[in-house]
Amino acid sequence: MILNTMHKIMTLFFILLTSQIFAQKMDTIYLEKLLKSHPELFQNILDHPNKNEVQILYTQIDRDKNNIPHFTSFSYRLDPNWYFYPASTVKLPTAILALEKINELNLSGLSKDTPLRIDSSYEKQTAVSKDESSINGLPSIGHYIKKILLTSDNDAQNRLFEFIGRAELNSKLIKHGTKNSRIVNRLAIGDKGIWAKHTNSITFYQEDKPVYKQEAQYDPNDYPIKLQNTVQGKGYMNDKDEIIHEPWSFEGLNVYPLDDQQMILKKLLFPEAFERRERFKLTKEDYSFLYDYMSRYPFESDYPKYDTTEFWPTYSKLLFYGREKEASINPNIRIFNKYGDSYGYNIDNAYIVDFEKGIEFLLAVVVQSNENGIYNDGIYEYDTVTYPFLKNIGQVIYQEELKRDKKVKPDLSKFDFRK
Repeated sequence: MILNTMHKIMTLFFILLTSQIFAQKMDTIYLEKLLKSHPELFQNILDHPNKNEVQILYTQIDRDKNNIPHFTSFSYRLDPNWYFYPASTVKLPTAILALEKINELNLSGLSKDTPLRIDSSYEKQTAVSKDESSINGLPSIGHYIKKILLTSDNDAQNRLFEFIGRAELNSKLIKHGTKNSRIVNRLAIGDKGIWAKHTNSITFYQEDKPVYKQEAQYDPNDYPIKLQNTVQGKGYMNDKDEIIHEPWSFEGLNVYPLDDQQMILKKLLFPEAFERRERFKLTKEDYSFLYDYMSRYPFESDYPKYDTTEFWPTYSKLLFYGREKEASINPNIRIFNKYGDSYGYNIDNAYIVDFEKGIEFLLAVVVQSNENGIYNDGIYEYDTVTYPFLKNIGQVIYQEELKRDKKVKPDLSKFDFRK
């Protein structure tokens, strides 16, 4: 009898193990087959997946009768240990955690709209006291978040980085479940080494009366992560526009792999799918504010106001639209996303919704093209390789979603901010 019981247990264990392995295998095969079924769109990438460093994470969403989302994920070449430069995708968690910090401070008169001053407290730092793009001409956390989500403003990201503080930012990433991420540098100002460890002092005020002052901070930590592919290429351009014939190193820079990116986005969009202790400390107003500006096009903003020739409607929506200036916008589709582009990498982490057809899905993709192997020279094949790939994969998966039969049509009203 004991042997019979043991046999049943071992058989059940084998079935569970086999089904798990099979599920993992199917997870990989689905997207590869989908790409191969469209050689006219993806063959060049499929021929060189390592060269173009493609990774894809696609998650289907099915709702139950209570509108609670359930997720089924599929991946292609997903590898959190294979480094890609995350560029501006790090701005979304920074924006979320800036709002969370305000809520945790819980001070009278302090909100995302409270004006602030940033001082220069260390070498290479810069001060700020005005922002002509805001309605009152003053900077605030809320206005910086708008600039990040509408057009991916680098200075806005750097100011939120300074507000949260490097140590707190990285401890919060771990607290909220990231496995292989760090945000340790400001963007687009060559922020590395000792300079990245120091953050400015900041004062929030109302009518010149201080509400909260945060002193300058120093973070001694380095946040080491074991990664492959951090040294790349055959050369790079230095600050004097000279080509240095040595590989380019991404050591010590920001890290934010696709699985962490989609997890943070999922937690932001669907807090009801997580236990209360795992959710961000955001108010209902915070969530709506983030959803609204994530999904807006630049022309839908008055403060800041954007030149539509520089920031055309689909400027930030790489998945589904690429970077096509003349793309026709589908009024029923909204894309809640944060993209990045730098050093030949294009990344987009998106939640794509069609309100009319009841479609919703998550898609995170990275692809790179740097034919000459030289970094920091501004010569990358965005227009011919990476933008078309992102547009095509978004639209192909959208077409797949059109074919999916859902038992429950989702209620997507909380995401509908269309004017």
